[in-house]
Formats: sequence, structure tokens, C-alpha cells
Amino acid sequence: MSDDAPARAALITLIVLQATMLGALYTQTAPHPPATIPISGMGPFLGAALSAAAAALVLGPTGSRSGLVASGLAAALALFSFGPQKWLDPAIGGVWPAVLTAQIAVVVLAMRMLRAVRHRPAIAT
Repeated sequence: MSDDAPARAALITLIVLQATMLGALYTQTAPHPPATIPISGMGPFLGAALSAAAAALVLGPTGSRSGLVASGLAAALALFSFGPQKWLDPAIGGVWPAVLTAQIAVVVLAMRMLRAVRHRPAIAT
């Protein structure tokens, strides 16, 4: 496993943001996400997103194929909640710090993943 501090920091950032939103949902603290979204309930969705990010941390975010897959899944799931579409959401005035922070974390994670793929073509499984 590689020691990729920027990727780990990005994953921890996503975990903290998603856990905060999950807490806001459960306590109904504004602004909180809706309880359901078109693809699932928000609680289970955030649970899956948190699990993917935690798995990527355990596997090493860029040190193996499985780590890269988990990191990619964590980034993709985070973008459902914090992606560019959120800038058009009526609630953006209350959530923009989380949206901006998550987007920066996803960009950092994506850059580190690309770097790992380019510099280690024979990544271990």
C-alpha cells in the first residue's frame, strides 16, 4: 500500500462532510438533506458513501486496484450529494461551504488516482 496523504485527507474530508449531513438529517437540523432521493433513502445512500470512503482508506486509496475502485466509488457517490448540480439548488446559500469543500476533495482524490494510474501501470490487486 502506498502512503498517499492527499488522497487520504480527501477521503477523510468526504467522510466528515457526509457524516455531518447524515447527522443533520437525523436531527432535522437545517439545512439537512431530504429523507428520500429519487434513487434511494438518503440515510442508506450516505451510509453507502461513507462505507466506500472508509473502504478506500483501509485498502489504501491509490496503492492497489481495489483501493482505486473504492476511491472512485467514494468520489462518485460524494458527487451525487455535493456535485456541480448543487450550485443550482435553492438551498445553496446554506450548504455552499460543504459543496465547495467536497468538490475540492473529489478533485484532489481524482488527481491522486490519475497520478497513481499513470506512474504505476502494474498496480497490484
